[in-house]
Amino acid sequence: MVIANAVIWAVLWIAFPETLADLVRSLPLWGIIAGGPAVAGGAVSTLEFSLLVFASAVLIACPCALGLATPAATMVGTTIGATHGILFQGGDVLERVQQVETVIFDKTGTLTEGELAVTDVVPITPSADGGALEKSSVAVTTDMLLARAASVETHSEHPLGQAIVEAARDRDVEFDSATEFESIPGQGVKGIVNQRTVLVGNHRLLEAHGIDPAPAGTAQDRLESTAKSVVLVGEQTKDGSRLLGVIAEADTVKPSAVDAVEALDDRGIEVHMITGDNELTAKAVANDLSIKPDNVQAEVLPDEKASAVDSIQNRGKQAMMVGDGVNDAPALATATVGTAIGSGTDIAIEAADVTLMRDDPMDVLKTIRISAGTLAKIKQNLFWALGYNTAMIPLASLGLLQPILAAGAMALSSVSVLSNSLLFRRYSPDTEYRLISKLWNH
Repeated sequence: MVIANAVIWAVLWIAFPETLADLVRSLPLWGIIAGGPAVAGGAVSTLEFSLLVFASAVLIACPCALGLATPAATMVGTTIGATHGILFQGGDVLERVQQVETVIFDKTGTLTEGELAVTDVVPITPSADGGALEKSSVAVTTDMLLARAASVETHSEHPLGQAIVEAARDRDVEFDSATEFESIPGQGVKGIVNQRTVLVGNHRLLEAHGIDPAPAGTAQDRLESTAKSVVLVGEQTKDGSRLLGVIAEADTVKPSAVDAVEALDDRGIEVHMITGDNELTAKAVANDLSIKPDNVQAEVLPDEKASAVDSIQNRGKQAMMVGDGVNDAPALATATVGTAIGSGTDIAIEAADVTLMRDDPMDVLKTIRISAGTLAKIKQNLFWALGYNTAMIPLASLGLLQPILAAGAMALSSVSVLSNSLLFRRYSPDTEYRLISKLWNH
């Protein structure tokens, strides 16, 4: 279109030099190039003048500024992110983040510290539950319960298991190392301890092995209502199966998590939480964070997290998933933007589009702010580049712009776009990006 415009005006100047010269001279602008074509009282031939018009029209429309508008701003936005411990996998990711309408958090290790500690060890005995349990030849003690669980969990890498082992060591409880260890996703772990099959996990694990978890219901509900994570412990021997007790662990909410949820909500972004924990614990944590109960999904199995993210996105919501574990990797890959906590597993980081080098949930908000600020800067650059071309091409076509001045103006437009982008380096994502972006969005 630019070349066609230049050709058309060059031909028009050859065909109607006097008419066009008179028309341009009547405009309240500066003088025509070289005084116009010779036939209209100028200093150059008609052909030479038409070539000057062609050259000026092509030079002034050189798309350098347009070509620099996006990559220059994206480069600076990526640098700002890296400075604040936020790594974008590419410029397309940086531009896509600002489209997010919903942020979905994993609970453990993301919104909470992920450093669990055992708070309650509750043996299930007739004295503990009012005599409802079947009598056992050996009474269950807290040390026995902790030792059985620690023997199996010593092989586990899950934070719940590590906390149990740590508690047993802190209390000087002796425990053996289980054999035939097996981790059952979404249920728990099991192993052989002194010719007993010891089970540590949720009610699904115990029920699958013929153990009724109902006698632990009262203690479990009481502990879970205070935002504690609860595991059940049972065992199988040649004489039968029995429920041994309940172990509760507490995790603390990260101090900045409350502020992050509030700030996202103020920005109009819906906050969800997905966790494998039971509903009572999940709702208690969500209440502390002011996350709406309807936006909490509990007891979600690892292979169901991706489907949960899909169901939210199928409502027409662009979602960001934030997680740190192996179980979160499919969900991170499914989301419009997958965001991994830097302290998480390698597979989660590999599946994510954005990596947060710190464990601060507020960095999620900073990520969105940087993306929105970068897009605003791109729009500013495009505004200047397009506005410059829109204003200058007609002047060049009418013979009012010398080629040398057109070349200088073209270079100046590129410098202005780069300078505008470099000014963005002063921005800190601790606050929303303002200036022209605010006017543009409204």
